[in-house]
Amino acid sequence: MLVTNIESVPGRQIRKHLGLVQGSTVRAKHVGRDLMAGFKNIFGGELKGYSELLRDSRQEAVSRMIQQAEAAGANAVLNVRFSTSSITAGAAELFAYGTAVVLE
Repeated sequence: MLVTNIESVPGRQIRKHLGLVQGSTVRAKHVGRDLMAGFKNIFGGELKGYSELLRDSRQEAVSRMIQQAEAAGANAVLNVRFSTSSITAGAAELFAYGTAVVLE
């Protein structure tokens, strides 16, 4: 499955447009990570626990988007974008979406 943030793939033609596909995950902060983040706010530095959390969340959202695209018969997802939103105190949604297509 080709996944890209561009609108078309050079040298390939879109044979069929299958529409919007999406994937999301909602994650909550971990108390231990939150405690370490508090220390980092005082001393400075990368919040590695949160970086890992966001990386894992992006991977999960993209995986779910790809599953939806495969179920629709796509071989590519174009114009992929990400969005985040706060759900409640300490929890956020990471949302991935794009256009499922069949490329020649």
